[in-house]
Amino acid sequence: MPVTITAILFALIGIALAAGGAQLLMLGGSVYYLITGLAFLLTAILLYLRRSLALLLYALIVIGSLLWAVWEVGLDWWQLGPRGGVIIVLGLWLLTPWIRKP
Repeated sequence: MPVTITAILFALIGIALAAGGAQLLMLGGSVYYLITGLAFLLTAILLYLRRSLALLLYALIVIGSLLWAVWEVGLDWWQLGPRGGVIIVLGLWLLTPWIRKP
């Protein structure tokens, strides 16, 4: 049950990020949000199917997001926190035993 709820949460986040990212891209903004939203959706599908590949994909999301954030704002902690905080917390949730080994 926790895995299914987590998959639904990741799907909702993915839809929001992808939709907002598509709008931002049409306005000439960054492609990051669209790509990350689609990656969240794929992670949600893999979680729902109980595939361990979901954890690897999410690790790539974390790495990509942190690289993007550092590229965008440098090493200023107060600007990095909002860009990566939620992504890190969700990654820690995925590492809990009830998600990792249901």
